[in-house]
Amino acid sequence: MFPNPNKALRLAIVIFTIGFLVSNNAFAQETFLERLRERISGRRNRENHINGGEDINAFIVADGRERTYIIHLPSKRKRTKALPLVFVLHGGGANAENAIRMSGMSDKADKEGFVAVYPNGTGRVKNKVLTWNSGNCCGYAMDNDVDDVNFMRLLIEKMEREYNIDNKRIYFTGISNGAMMSYKIACELSDKIAAIAPVAGALNCPCSPDHPVSVIIFHGAEDRHVPYNGGIGEKAKEKRIDRPVSYAVDFWLKNNNCISTSKKEESGSIIHETYGGCEAGSAVELYTIKGQGHAWPGGEQGLRYGNVDRPTQEISATDIIWEFFKEHPKE
Repeated sequence: MFPNPNKALRLAIVIFTIGFLVSNNAFAQETFLERLRERISGRRNRENHINGGEDINAFIVADGRERTYIIHLPSKRKRTKALPLVFVLHGGGANAENAIRMSGMSDKADKEGFVAVYPNGTGRVKNKVLTWNSGNCCGYAMDNDVDDVNFMRLLIEKMEREYNIDNKRIYFTGISNGAMMSYKIACELSDKIAAIAPVAGALNCPCSPDHPVSVIIFHGAEDRHVPYNGGIGEKAKEKRIDRPVSYAVDFWLKNNNCISTSKKEESGSIIHETYGGCEAGSAVELYTIKGQGHAWPGGEQGLRYGNVDRPTQEISATDIIWEFFKEHPKE
């Protein structure tokens, strides 16, 4: 009787894996395990997504931690065309799946043809109640000094290796703690990032970028979690001092060598300020939403989505963010 060929094949794979791990160094082991697990337990075959507009669950090892994220590949993408890359960072206490629902960025990616990535922060429970180490916030990530900037650096490099990414069009957005993290990434990875779009966050970290970065900011004037005018948010879980929105605007105007006076438009509860004359084609814009609290404009209300308060439906932050990103590649 002949042995079961499938069983023999599985045994051969196990023996090969053990031999590889024994004979190679720690870095090679990590890389091999990473690729092997993605192929075996990644849940979806990357080739099936070329015209599907579906999600891929993946992970990367950063600083000895297994870091997870979700990739959304747009429908009808072409292998020969380099695509923009948009990272969406969840708020404190949420996760990547919440960011997908909160932002609606995957639908936008399918319509406009870019890759959307939703990384997970860290926490005591895997993929639940997660935070980012954005400076003076928040929770587990800050308490354990997690290097989220290095995680993002490695993730960008991995995306560039595995997909046809336009390295002049790499962008970050996020809400609350995720917005704070997008600021920190722009501060420390200004050589890679073309633009960021913080929503309901504050620039609280030390910041000394080497290059211009385009910035579009959304913030509710009545935010009691991350106050528009700075200070301690009366509804914030962590009693920290947040810098005002004006600090972030002034900082990026100076960094990008922009004209300090703005073009101001007002409609309903929306105040839109645009600053021009910036270096290297960069720009700075601010959307102030009168009467709005801690929320993603145009999104659904719900704590897990990051919209603690009722968001305005007068504008869609997702639509405006993409138009801004599209107009501001890195020069």
